[in-house]
Amino acid sequence: MKLASYLIALIISAVSLNLQAEPYCGELTEAYGATGGDYTNSDDRQKKLPIVEKFHFTPNVENLTGGASGHLGADLTYTLERFPNHHRALASFAKLGLRDKTAKPRGAHFSVGCAFDRAIRFKPSDGTVRMIYSNYLMKMGKNDEAFAQLKEASNLQPEDPTINYNLGLLYVQKKDYEQARTYAKKAYELGFPLPGLKNKLVEAGKWED
Repeated sequence: MKLASYLIALIISAVSLNLQAEPYCGELTEAYGATGGDYTNSDDRQKKLPIVEKFHFTPNVENLTGGASGHLGADLTYTLERFPNHHRALASFAKLGLRDKTAKPRGAHFSVGCAFDRAIRFKPSDGTVRMIYSNYLMKMGKNDEAFAQLKEASNLQPEDPTINYNLGLLYVQKKDYEQARTYAKKAYELGFPLPGLKNKLVEAGKWED
């Protein structure tokens, strides 16, 4: 009897933990099908991406002006099922969630958070995914999480000018001007064209040529 009671308690405990856990964001098997693959892979982009983009990731879908086969959320998540790390589709899906003030836009097969979870699981070495995720988190007011994602993006792609620029902006927010200046100088050395970060440092009296 004691053993039976112990086993029942374990089952109840396991069920409780499962109920409290974050929802699982789905398997990635779709990405390996005939019409899917890795957005950063040149062969997949040449051979498989045009099929998906022609019918589901049209200019109207990317700009959030109208769906191609139904609701915007459906077309964007269809694209992200086939190419989980599709950078432009991730950015558009994040914008849609922010615009409509919802974690799971109408017609979507999963939430915005799940889209990034799937992309990171699919290609952990893709720093651009983490940069886009960081931008989304920052707009959601989750600055600490945004900073963590952008730091990881920088570790993965240290020579990316946009990642360095965005990290500099976050350090300005934190008033860590020494680090902000370091990343700003690197971003500009790598060819980043916008002067906004430099201007912020100049205004704070923390820029040195």
